[in-house]
Amino acid sequence: MNADQLEGKWKQLRGSVKEKWGKLTDDDLDVIAGKRDKLIGRLQERYGVSKEEAEKQADSWQTTAEVEREKSFTQKT
Repeated sequence: MNADQLEGKWKQLRGSVKEKWGKLTDDDLDVIAGKRDKLIGRLQERYGVSKEEAEKQADSWQTTAEVEREKSFTQKT
């Protein structure tokens, strides 16, 4: 999932983000609005992690979200 896809699917992915990172508020999610760099910045702020750690977590979540989306798509067809 590239940056454009993340932004385009943001409304669908918000719940997954909130589940993964419970310290992120609805206001945080509004600010992030599917932008990876803003997600990383908010993870740094809320969880006190380095930029590298925030990127690692975001990448891991994004990979998991893609797999789940593929599973969902495959089950529908």
